[in-house]
Order: sequence, then C-alpha cells, then structure tokens
Amino acid sequence: MADRPVILDAANLTMRFGGVTAVSDFSMAIQENRIVGLIGPNGAGKTTSFNMITGYYRPTEGSVSFSGQDITGLAPHKVCRMGVARTFQNIRLFKNETVLENVMIGAHIRQKSRWWQAPLNLPSFNKEEREVRDKAMELLERVDLHTVANERSESLPYGQQRRLEIARALATEPSFLLLDEPAAGMNPEESHVLMTFIRRLRDEFNLTILLIEHDMKVVMGVCEHIWVLDYGKLIAQGNPKEIQGDPRVIEAYLGEEYLADA
Repeated sequence: MADRPVILDAANLTMRFGGVTAVSDFSMAIQENRIVGLIGPNGAGKTTSFNMITGYYRPTEGSVSFSGQDITGLAPHKVCRMGVARTFQNIRLFKNETVLENVMIGAHIRQKSRWWQAPLNLPSFNKEEREVRDKAMELLERVDLHTVANERSESLPYGQQRRLEIARALATEPSFLLLDEPAAGMNPEESHVLMTFIRRLRDEFNLTILLIEHDMKVVMGVCEHIWVLDYGKLIAQGNPKEIQGDPRVIEAYLGEEYLADA
C-alpha cells in the first residue's frame, strides 16, 4: 500500500469498564482516501473502538489524533465538526421526520444560525435554512434517495434506511466516515450494491472510510487494509489476502468453513 498522509492515528487505546477491559493497547494508523476495515467476533471491542474515536467514550489510556490534532475525549459533536462522521450498528433515524428532514438535521451542525433564532423569522436564518434544504436535496440526489425525499424515514425499506443514515452523516461534511455494520440485514444482492456504493462515496466525496462488518465478502471486496480484534486485542492486520491466510484470524473468527466457501 503506497504511503499517503495519515488522517487518523489511534495510539495504544485501552478502554476499561470497572474490572473489564473491553479494548487493550490497540493502535491503528489510517491513511487518507483509503477504505479500511475493523473485524472480529462479537464482543471483540470493535464498536468500543469506534466510540473512543468519535468521542462517545473517553479512552482509559491512549490517544486519538485526527489530521494532526489531538481529539482524545472531545465531545461527539466537536469530533463531528472536526470532520469525523459515523453511522451506527442499529439504525438511528428520526423516524417521524421525512427523508429530507433527516438529512437537514445532519447539515445543521455546519449552520451558523442558532435554533433560538427560528421564531424570530430573521432573513439571515431563513436564507441559511433554504440553503440547508437545497444542499440536503442535492445530497439525496447523489445517493439516489431524492425520489423518496418527502416520505417518512420509517416507511423506507431497510436498505434505503441504511443509505439514508449514511446520507445524514455525509451532510455533516466529513473527511472521515466510520460505518458500523453497513451490510447488516442485507441480502447478497444488496451487499454487492453496497460495495459499489462505498467505493463511490470514497471517490465522489473524497473520503477516508473505516468500516466494521461481519459480511466477509464486503470486507474483502472493498477494504485495502484490515485490523482484526479478538477479546479487545489486536491479533492481526494486513491486506485482505494476508488476513484470509492468517492462522490466528482463521481460528479466532473466520473459521475453516469460510476458507471452504471463499
């Protein structure tokens, strides 16, 4: 993998909850404009690592640097303003709001006006709100959701809800996007479409993408580099070919049946 500048550097991350160590001394350095993966069994510490990177947890030990700045323990909204956005394992949409409104909510983190100005009917607030709406609609067109812009988000099929959550994250104008199990619940055809979509996101939005995923066809199909956690510890890292052939990964996670199907 040719050298590019490192956009995110997580160094020696450790997260303890009482007497339980969920993640132990985990480090990863991610280069700009890469699609990379974090895999491992359930309970391995993958989502905990996401939460430390994005400010939902403050690491017990270790540090997180983004674009050369220390973001360790910053509040999630501040991490987001820095350019780091994420989706969640369990889809978190505003179910009673429309598709367009969900994306507008994401865009508001970049808005200069404040919520308390809305009742004042200020021209500057109204102008910016129109700009947010236009930007959100443009974004929906780019992710092929513009035809359902006025539908309530809970009415969308599962695959479109996943795509909407990604669109809302994109509305925050990130340079780094974390996807937590984006293929969960998808059939093989939907997963194949997702792989193309993830590559398009990286290229069109100039993103670096880190994903947690259990669908190995997706992981091996889109990721250029992969880290593997087991019981909170890093057991392997490398390109897809190296990971598929690593005995520790096969024993801890992939299993012999994966090799038979690969």
